[in-house]
Amino acid sequence: MNASAPESKLALPGGRTLAYATAGNASSTTVLLYLHGAFTVGETSRVSRTITSKDVHHVCPTLPGWGNTSPPPPSTPYVDRLTGDMTALLDHLYPERGRDIKLYVAGGSFGTVPAQILYGAPYDKFPYGRRIVGVLLMGSLTPFRYHKDYATHMTWSNYFMVGPISQWLPFKRVFVDLVTFVMAKKVSTVENAEQFLRGFLFDKMDAAEREEFAQWRAKNGIAEGETERRFAENVARSVATSWEGFKLMSSVLHSDWGFRPDALDEEHSRPFVMLVTSLGDKEAPQAWTEYLAASYQNTKIKTLRGGHIGILYHMDEVWGEFLAGVE
Repeated sequence: MNASAPESKLALPGGRTLAYATAGNASSTTVLLYLHGAFTVGETSRVSRTITSKDVHHVCPTLPGWGNTSPPPPSTPYVDRLTGDMTALLDHLYPERGRDIKLYVAGGSFGTVPAQILYGAPYDKFPYGRRIVGVLLMGSLTPFRYHKDYATHMTWSNYFMVGPISQWLPFKRVFVDLVTFVMAKKVSTVENAEQFLRGFLFDKMDAAEREEFAQWRAKNGIAEGETERRFAENVARSVATSWEGFKLMSSVLHSDWGFRPDALDEEHSRPFVMLVTSLGDKEAPQAWTEYLAASYQNTKIKTLRGGHIGILYHMDEVWGEFLAGVE
């Protein structure tokens, strides 16, 4: 089985670029497409041992506007650009065997948004949707357009950054630019990003989660501080070229994803949907996962302890359940 590969770049129409990384067996027709969250990029530097033990092609694209992937043109809806980019990537990786692949789509936090968009996309926009056999949503976000109670579960910071206030006109663009300015100051260097992440995520752990985090590090041979540093380096990579990915987040969350979660047809509802949530996650609250479980068909919820990164300590287990049918 092939090792992880450095970042590759795919030239797209209109002079755009799609960055991506891969790991595993590039010849396998079982494809795990992982879509990252905010302030990171598609990378395969540390792949779960569960994934490496299976005959899969692990594909991690960088989403539009993050890292080295070009943002969508202003005239193109995010949904159309995402489905077009992912179709182009899979066409590139499987020029002759695209119809043979079994596609597992996974996402974490904001990455659950593009994962859901691909899952529900019309097949004329994302032909590989017919090849999807499973969807994994970890720390899920919901389509705010249809989830009317989404804001009641938000933290105050998220209420302002991506909640109702972020969509108020005529201040919408000004507000996005202001929030971007504030965030840019906080993550201007890897050191600043690490300090921000410690305050935002790691320092908020309770005693039980700190112990679980320590046990996870010991089990995986990870030095103290290594995870924080790796996260911070990815933050810096994600905004080194452009802040457009961050600026798009609020509008994407409030936009039309091209379908209603509770109105998908039988064929779209065929793949199983595994939802994973952490009890103490305030950034992607459990109520959002419950909304999706009630809206989609063929769903399963796995509930874990911990905060926003609590799922991290159980990734081998989660991947094992999600890919149970893969040798």
